[in-house]
Amino acid sequence: MTPPVFAHGHLRLYLLSLLDERPQHGYELIQSLGDRFGGTYVPSAGTIYPRLGKLQEEGLVTKESDGRRTVYAITDAGRAELAARQDELAEIETDVTDSVRRLADEVRSSVDEAMRSLKADLASAAREAREGATATRVKVDDPADHRVDSRRRLGEVDAALTTFRAELRSELRGHVAAGRELTQDTAELVTRRLDEVLREVTAALRG
Repeated sequence: MTPPVFAHGHLRLYLLSLLDERPQHGYELIQSLGDRFGGTYVPSAGTIYPRLGKLQEEGLVTKESDGRRTVYAITDAGRAELAARQDELAEIETDVTDSVRRLADEVRSSVDEAMRSLKADLASAAREAREGATATRVKVDDPADHRVDSRRRLGEVDAALTTFRAELRSELRGHVAAGRELTQDTAELVTRRLDEVLREVTAALRG
């Protein structure tokens, strides 16, 4: 089970620290949190607004309408609480750093798993193709049989590629659609692994 990003009560204090930097509306706070986590975690509006409402009830923040938006600002009481809990806030910053690393590892792991699955499927198809070619040469079977088997295996590989592309594309698009950053490291990981697969399969087919 994935551990929570913030321990109980820590998101509340972290929101106060963000508002201490400058007044912000709810969506800006969501973006600020996403930026702090490098796009690996973006809280939902249902997570942020109830906590802002609680902070307002406690007199730690105020809110004012700015056209169509509601802007939240920290109060003197909110600053006093921040000052009294600086040690705890420092621990939260450390936890945030750890969470960013963990979430980035999870994204990287999901890409690695998808790539390993694709490599296994393609390697299996390439091996079957080689075995089929060897059997044909030894037994001098009807070339038509070899072509039928090759077409069947090619269809299986095409299906595996289509499934992989659809699943990986869905993961990446969903990640970006959620407001998370698609890092350069992740993009390079996908490109590099795909290139490795291409080289390995090409070598296997030509070997």
